[in-house]
Amino acid sequence: MPAHSNKQPRQHKQNFIAKLANQWFDRVVGAMKGDGLSAAEAAYAPHRTTRDFIWNTAGSAAWALVFPVMTMVSTQVVGVEQAGMISMAFIVALLLMFIGNFGTRAYQVSDLSEEHSFADYQVSRWITCIAMLVVGWLYCSIRGYDSEMFNISMGVILFKFVDALADVYEGRLQQVDKLYLGGLSQTIRSVIAVLAFCIVMLITHNSVVSCYAMAIAAVVTFVVITWPLTLMETPKSKGFSLPSFMQLFKATAPLFVAIFLFNVIENTPKFVMEGSLAYDNQLYYNALYFPAQMILIGAQLVYKPLLLRMTGVWQDAAKRRKFDLLIVGLMGVIVGITAAVWAVMAWVGLPVMSFLYGVDFEPYRGLLYVMLACGGVTAAIDFLYQVITIMRRQRDVTTLYLVTFGFSLFVPLLLVSFAGLSGAVLSYLIVESILLVLLTWEYFRIRRDLSREGQVRAYSSAADASRHGSHAEHTERTMFLARDDADNPEQEDEPTDLQPKRRKRPSELRAEREHRKEVLDRRLHRH
Repeated sequence: MPAHSNKQPRQHKQNFIAKLANQWFDRVVGAMKGDGLSAAEAAYAPHRTTRDFIWNTAGSAAWALVFPVMTMVSTQVVGVEQAGMISMAFIVALLLMFIGNFGTRAYQVSDLSEEHSFADYQVSRWITCIAMLVVGWLYCSIRGYDSEMFNISMGVILFKFVDALADVYEGRLQQVDKLYLGGLSQTIRSVIAVLAFCIVMLITHNSVVSCYAMAIAAVVTFVVITWPLTLMETPKSKGFSLPSFMQLFKATAPLFVAIFLFNVIENTPKFVMEGSLAYDNQLYYNALYFPAQMILIGAQLVYKPLLLRMTGVWQDAAKRRKFDLLIVGLMGVIVGITAAVWAVMAWVGLPVMSFLYGVDFEPYRGLLYVMLACGGVTAAIDFLYQVITIMRRQRDVTTLYLVTFGFSLFVPLLLVSFAGLSGAVLSYLIVESILLVLLTWEYFRIRRDLSREGQVRAYSSAADASRHGSHAEHTERTMFLARDDADNPEQEDEPTDLQPKRRKRPSELRAEREHRKEVLDRRLHRH
């Protein structure tokens, strides 16, 4: 008989992802069983600049790729018309997302002294995100969408609702200098959501089910990763304060108006096309827009990790010239990114796009170049908006966005009705260029006003010092004359701050009496 082996059965070794997931589960559950997530000890250190750039890049890239990947897969699986419907739903959801964000991210990140607690930011974000859902439902109802378009839109809106809600938690991580954790959270949510959409689309060939699957995946990642990660890795916040919340609302309302108007301006050509052109034009327009969006994303990858440090530079009045140089340098980077993307798209971009979408884009080469110019202009606008927020002059730009919004109401209508898709792209460039010129002018105006205020304060300080010096001199002269006019020579025996107390000699007293007599005689002679 063969001998029985004494070896123990080989244990299954977990792979890296399973091991990491189990460790994360144990940590979250342990914290919830203890004193709560906010009381848990942080496991990740701040001030990791390299990680900040890497994970912020990954998060921004993953977030930006969700839309093009959705449209590519949809075009291949359910056709151009359905892909155009999903594209339009995504545009509406993206615009509504800015209601959810309420323009708070840049303000929150630059709130270094934590004037408002994280609890205030959370309450504000939940309110605005719920408002986003309500407005989305009302828009789809009033717009008169059929059942399929309505459900596609609501599925995508729910996905962007989670994006907007997660943004305040990822902003908190950036506020405490852990931007890389916010980028990690954004990467995981975006990748899992788009995978859910693609897998369900390939299995069911159903756009509605695929959009809701994407939304559910985003909800799961928020509950499992983003929310607990933020609470465990940031200091416990002060409690909610209604006066602070109202101040926060007043401070961010101009930001919301500005950025919401900007996105209405940016997307007006698409809404005009929806009313006058078939849905396949939405696909063509957005496909041409994606390379331009890469310019915006590339610029954000450069300057977003620097917002915290730029805030510190701006708050030091002695470094304002350095702040101006940073602005010039980063604008130069935006120009360089635009030129690089332009070169790549002129070389291999159109053939790659045609392969990915299954549509020939060569006839749209001229429109692509115009759209790339729009991408550079948009990136510059977004950067100047962040800069003015750091300067805490966000109220100053609201009027500029309103003026540009006025142009966006009639320029796209005229050009789309005249030239269709080409008119939509051209109107986009015209309106965005107007806004960029106005914002640049506003930045220089703010800097000029601040420079004048500094000069006035310096002049006032110098004048005060001069008056103080004249008063002191007058006081010394008065005291000296009073002593000269005195009749009692014994006053000279009193000590001063510069002279020790001692009894004067008779010869010194006689000399001082004679000197005072001579002074009095000269004065009497003058009179």
